[in-house]
Amino acid sequence: MEAQERLITTVKAKAGLAKYQTIITSGSHSIIVDEPESNGGADAGMDPQALLLASLGSCTAITLRMYIDRKQWPIHEINVDVELLNIGFIKNIKCLISYTGDLSAEQQLRLVQIADACPIHKILAKSMVIETALK
Repeated sequence: MEAQERLITTVKAKAGLAKYQTIITSGSHSIIVDEPESNGGADAGMDPQALLLASLGSCTAITLRMYIDRKQWPIHEINVDVELLNIGFIKNIKCLISYTGDLSAEQQLRLVQIADACPIHKILAKSMVIETALK
């Protein structure tokens, strides 16, 4: 039995004459993506790699906040630092989680497990197919 294709979300990217500056829209929201001046851009927004890491960091923080609220744990703030590293020919992403509040060792371990269950983490950790075509 073949799996059915189902649209989850969509974004649009529009690049005009401003060198590398791209407007990303999703629904009624928009952001500017650009390259740093060192790469010939105007540094008007995050670069595409930072935007990818921002997706992972924000999804991780949101997923943790949902879980912490449901469990009523005394956590006031969650911080997720995300780094993209080159290790030889392989790219590696490192997520470092910190928080303010008191948790047991068992609860801390559970935070890491929940972080790894965020939807963007799941997408990035799996092999995927990216199809590119002209519209």
